[in-house]
Formats: sequence, C-alpha cells, structure tokens
Amino acid sequence: MGKLYLVPTPIGNLEDMTLRAIRILKEVDVVLAEDTRTSGKLLQHFEIGTPMQSHHMHNEHKTVDALVKRLKAGETMALISDAGTPAISDPGFLLTRACVENQIAVDCLPGATAFVPALVNSGLPNDKFIFEGFLPVKKGRQTRLLLLAEETRTIILYESPHKLLKTLSQLVEYFGADRLVSVSRELTKLYEETVRGTATEVLEHYTAKPPKGEIVIVVAGKK
Repeated sequence: MGKLYLVPTPIGNLEDMTLRAIRILKEVDVVLAEDTRTSGKLLQHFEIGTPMQSHHMHNEHKTVDALVKRLKAGETMALISDAGTPAISDPGFLLTRACVENQIAVDCLPGATAFVPALVNSGLPNDKFIFEGFLPVKKGRQTRLLLLAEETRTIILYESPHKLLKTLSQLVEYFGADRLVSVSRELTKLYEETVRGTATEVLEHYTAKPPKGEIVIVVAGKK
C-alpha cells in the first residue's frame, strides 16, 4: 500500500510553508495539484522536482478510481490546493474518502488555512464556531441565510471580492444592522486588512472602498 499526504500550502506568505511540507513534497512519487501552473511556481521556489498531476474539482470524480489503484500498488502521493489546506473549500474530500474506504493510509499535515487567523483576530467568540465556506450562489441561499441568522455560534464564511457587498447587504437584511462582523482579506500578504464593526459599518466601508483579494467573513452569533 502507498500513502496519501494532504499538504497545506501558504495562503500568501511563502514563509508559512513548513519544513515538513517541503520534505514530503520532495519525497513522494507524485504531487496532485489543483492548478499545476500555480503549484509549479511554488515547487520551483522550494526546489522541489517531484512530478505533478492535475487534480481539481472538474476532474476529481473521473480520476479518483485510477489514483486509488496506484496508491494500492504502492505509490505515495501528496495532494495540494492552490492555497491553504486541501478539502477546505477545495478538492480533497473525494480522494480522502476513497482512501479511507480502501484502507489506504492518509496523513494530513498541519499548516496554513485562511479561516483560522480570520477567526482568531476577529475579536469575536471562537470557543464555538461553524464554518460555512461559500454560501449558495442562487438556489438555497435565502434559506441558508434564514437558518444562519438564528445560529448562536460564531459563523465563518468565504467570499469573493465582487460578491462581498451583496453578502454584507444580506447580512444587514437577515441578521440585523447591528450584528457584529469582521472581514479579513489578503491574509498573510502585503496588503492584509481586517475591518471590524457592525454589519452596516462594514458594508459602508467596502461600499466606499471596493475590496480586492481573498476574503473571510466572520459573523457574531445571535445573542
């Protein structure tokens, strides 16, 4: 039997790559990458010459069986996403589940993921929280927002910059204008920023200053 490694990669700052992650990526037989062009730059930076293979949301359903056969034959593989920890709003779950079902060893390395620093520096309670990832784009979005509006734990959302104003507007509508919100963007990068306040205040800020970069929204639970 081979082994599958889930290897987190930096979400921005390359100094967040761990020594163990670099070693594993050098030692495995193949690196499964969400985008080989993006990951190619990362591997080149750390002088990692391991062959890469594309593994992303559009082909993972078709490639899982073949990858499991190769793992059973003794190959070792490392799965990486473009940034952060695989399977957290990125490909990884299907292959991990298949490995577990086939008694193939899976080892997930600790490392970078965007929602943890966003939650911790939000100033909102982090003893109990739920991670929602991206909200539904259309179907089911209103239903989800209505459910989350009643959630008492801190809520973590991912959002793209061009949809942030819509989501903040809906937080005001469904959660109330005074619900506390923290928006972190460009985490670990040069222009990292966290804006905290009520849903209305944060909406006003980004209405006046359109956002750029990857975004994490942390919302206080209902009192």
